[in-house]
Amino acid sequence: MNASALFALLLLGGVAAGPVHADDSARIAAVDALLHDYTGDVPGVSVLVLHEGRPVLRRSHGLADLEAVTPATPETRYRLASVSKQFTAAAILRMAEEGLLRLDDPVRRWLPELPPATAPVTLHHLLAHTSGLVDYEDLMEAAPAGQVQDADVLALLARADRLRFAPGTAYAYSNSGYVLLGLVAARASGQSFPEVLRTRLFTPLGMDGAVAWTADGAPVRARAWGYSLRDGRWQRTDQSPTSATLGDGGIYASIDELGRWLAALDAGAILSDASRQVMFAAHTSTPTGEEDVDAYGYGWRLHGDMQWHSGETVGFRNVVLRLPRERLAIVVLSNRNSPPPYPLARAIAALWATPGAPTR
Repeated sequence: MNASALFALLLLGGVAAGPVHADDSARIAAVDALLHDYTGDVPGVSVLVLHEGRPVLRRSHGLADLEAVTPATPETRYRLASVSKQFTAAAILRMAEEGLLRLDDPVRRWLPELPPATAPVTLHHLLAHTSGLVDYEDLMEAAPAGQVQDADVLALLARADRLRFAPGTAYAYSNSGYVLLGLVAARASGQSFPEVLRTRLFTPLGMDGAVAWTADGAPVRARAWGYSLRDGRWQRTDQSPTSATLGDGGIYASIDELGRWLAALDAGAILSDASRQVMFAAHTSTPTGEEDVDAYGYGWRLHGDMQWHSGETVGFRNVVLRLPRERLAIVVLSNRNSPPPYPLARAIAALWATPGAPTR
């Protein structure tokens, strides 16, 4: 059985095919209570819990599209925002395994348009947010005429011949770095970045509807639309001037597709052991200044035993959380600007974690 078929059976058949344990029934009821604010004709949420190698909960509440009154389901695809970064990192690691690039490559090897100040910056620095690059949003016009594309980000950074600090000496979360990683992946492979993700990650894992979406591409299937609560009403706020960049946050996917991805990480089915080790290693030696972030790996925040990442963009709030020692993973995707899903994910994790075990 190939990896795609295996994960399809695991995630789509696992909940229905196996008996629901009494403990799981109580936990599922507790999750439904936690999701009360998402119930009804409001922007929705989809939640997945993987425990000890099996999906023990797939839940959706609310609506994916308020105007069309389309319910959210486990197949609904949400804009992942910065949860996308783990896929960008995985694509770079896969390409390093293939010999197409090296993690210690200077970024200017692939993007010579960048200015001299960036000469010491390597792909490793970009992956770990230790590059010192200027944030491209600080270089944008106050009211851009249209959406900023990846090529626009490169052009903005090409004109900024300075760094915030010497590469490797400090940490500063950088969307600029992950946009550049997407561009590097495209140049090193000879493919578009969406094709890099599709051929190396999404298709092998059966994530057939996951996509790094571009406006000139095919519509996202089963798409959730983003909303924000303004003046007591939910208003559609699906796109912003920075919603078109790809490497830092452009992927749409469902909880089932993220389940396949997380199962593949656990099984070593998509990255080598060496690549997984480097992905989850702490690559920062200075305080991050971020809550529940002791260090940063490649596309993952690290907090004790917990590996996690949030994704926030206009109209969407998401989080993916792993507790490897507990063999536990939580996915929360929502198409609304509030509430933040991280506390919800932590509360759900506590329901399945071993009593007394650290959930951090």
